[in-house]
Amino acid sequence: MSSTILEMRDITKTFPGVKALQNVNLSIDQGEIHAIVGENGAGKSTLMKVLSGVYPYGSYTGEIRYNGVECKFNGIHDSERMGIVIIHQELALVPLLSIMENIFLGNENARYGVIDWSDSERRARELLKKVGLNEDPRTLITHIGTGKQQLVEIAKALSKEVKLLILDEPTASLSEKDSAALLDLLLEFKQQGISCILISHKLNEISRVADRITILRDGQTIETLNKDQISEDRIITSMVGRPLDDRFPPREPKIGDVVLEVKNWSAYHPLHADRQVSKSIDITVRKGEVVGIAGLMGSGRTEFAMSLFGRSYGRRITGDVTLNGRKIDVSTVARAIDHGIAYVTEDRKAYGLNLIDHIKHNITLANLGGVSRLGVIDDLRELDTANEFRKKTNIRSSSVYQKTGNLSGGNQQKVVLSKWLFANPEVLILDEPTRGIDVGAKYEIYSIIARLAAEGKAIIVISSEMAELLGITDRIYVMNEGRIVGEMQSSEASQEKIMRAIVRAEAKAS
Repeated sequence: MSSTILEMRDITKTFPGVKALQNVNLSIDQGEIHAIVGENGAGKSTLMKVLSGVYPYGSYTGEIRYNGVECKFNGIHDSERMGIVIIHQELALVPLLSIMENIFLGNENARYGVIDWSDSERRARELLKKVGLNEDPRTLITHIGTGKQQLVEIAKALSKEVKLLILDEPTASLSEKDSAALLDLLLEFKQQGISCILISHKLNEISRVADRITILRDGQTIETLNKDQISEDRIITSMVGRPLDDRFPPREPKIGDVVLEVKNWSAYHPLHADRQVSKSIDITVRKGEVVGIAGLMGSGRTEFAMSLFGRSYGRRITGDVTLNGRKIDVSTVARAIDHGIAYVTEDRKAYGLNLIDHIKHNITLANLGGVSRLGVIDDLRELDTANEFRKKTNIRSSSVYQKTGNLSGGNQQKVVLSKWLFANPEVLILDEPTRGIDVGAKYEIYSIIARLAAEGKAIIVISSEMAELLGITDRIYVMNEGRIVGEMQSSEASQEKIMRAIVRAEAKAS
């Protein structure tokens, strides 16, 4: 019989004007993988910040009991001393420090104030072996990929003698292969008696590893399901409060003439001068068409999109871009925008938003001329514009004066979309448009994409979720190692066909 190690009772957390959590209850058993799901803004991350001490005792009401003892954490170090360690969606690693230095950062292996580097390296190697990462501990974080960085974070947690590991969207930025490896590692930890709280929007992953699932909606506990009760339909219904019969909105494409044509596009890595990241790429996008770009992590999809959008990535970029039959200059971001090309980045927090500013300013940022008179911003016109797009894209917030950094991931993504929709582009490039957002918010994003296509926009969607590409696009290009290696109509495509194109390209290259 499993013993309960954690109980959170009647947790209520209020921000100015918003009740983020209302009498939430959660219990975790020894050696259990317990998933927490809910729409963006349901309160998942807030609950974990209460548990880990990010929101200290006194800033919320309710009770936390760990191993039968009431806990009053005043900071994250208090919870870590008890063996509760949280890994946030945005990894807390220092790129220019080594793996070893990151593992023991803030928890240094020192005697009399002097770090024992030899022993630190030995311990780091042991921890890396435990998480299955075959890297030299002296390697800089900036030289390893996202999947490996996630494993470094877990090694860092193990160094603190973790008993309860909290992972917030751990696979959001990982390839399918890296995601599977991480989930296998969690199952190994379970066998060692380590409990795990997993926050994820990927319902197939949750169904695979979770022993129980707690579903939150609007800051309240809806239900907790045992493994034999778990089904995607039931989870979705509890999350959104209604059945979601179709994951993708119905759409009747009306495809017109070619709007965008890219010919012989090539680009090189900005730091490694001999490494070509885009290799003679040719693509076309028509009016009212949604074109997908599929490929594994590292295939060069984002590098191509960023190099096309004002050469914001890469060096020695060559090739031609034609818009409505006329060759255009996209050598700077400003010129790309002026010609009607917009790019919604895969990393909305780093590159898509000003997180410390409010919604109003973020929405108008890419088209200040649209809210100005004689070079001076008209505050009332800007307010009307922001409110219009807030309503049009269904941004859930207290007002347009709410800071974007305090919004959920799905609502942040809608702000980024609103920013570029207000710029009124002819071509919209969407890079991982639904990364890290829930199934309900995904449907809203898909509906916006369908509406834009119906209005005649030419749309490119880059996504790591093949089901998503198959569900919302009209045509799919397949990329591998910087090249287009396949093209197919979405109606004739399948995950198997896409993967076959990639495998054939890799076999040919070798």
